[in-house]
Amino acid sequence: MSIRKCMGVAALTAATVLSGCASIVGDSRYPVAVSSVPPGVSFDILDKDGKLVHSGSTPSTVTLKSGRGYFKGQTYTLQFRKDGYTEKSVTLDSGLSGWYWGNILIGGLVGMLIVDPLTGAMYKLPEGVSADMGSPLTAGRAQGDLNIVMLDAVPVAQRAQLVRVN
Repeated sequence: MSIRKCMGVAALTAATVLSGCASIVGDSRYPVAVSSVPPGVSFDILDKDGKLVHSGSTPSTVTLKSGRGYFKGQTYTLQFRKDGYTEKSVTLDSGLSGWYWGNILIGGLVGMLIVDPLTGAMYKLPEGVSADMGSPLTAGRAQGDLNIVMLDAVPVAQRAQLVRVN
């Protein structure tokens, strides 16, 4: 066998043995569409450690990492806020990618136990997330009307304007 052929076989074997199926076919970063009803809602995305990853307003598309370490999928909390509405929080969880199981056929144990878990390619994120902000807190009320709501239903930005009645 010639050296060129040996090198080709060695390269093909190394690529197969040292790669993970999900790393080849899948990805470790995914675009996630963020939407809301109504549109124009501000949002923050926090990772599992509480670190701010992104801020924006809906509708928007954000690219997020699906993994957060060896054999750990990422979880994000999206906090939605708009004046006159109750703040909403939505959790975005990563799930196991179907391509990860392709390691049984292509990537072998190296892909299944090392490559895909380290790169985060064994996880995927949903294509989108949405928040329904509900009805405006002040809809249909005249100026000066008494409005009684639970404290947790009042947006943080408006709590300074509250008036104690007892």
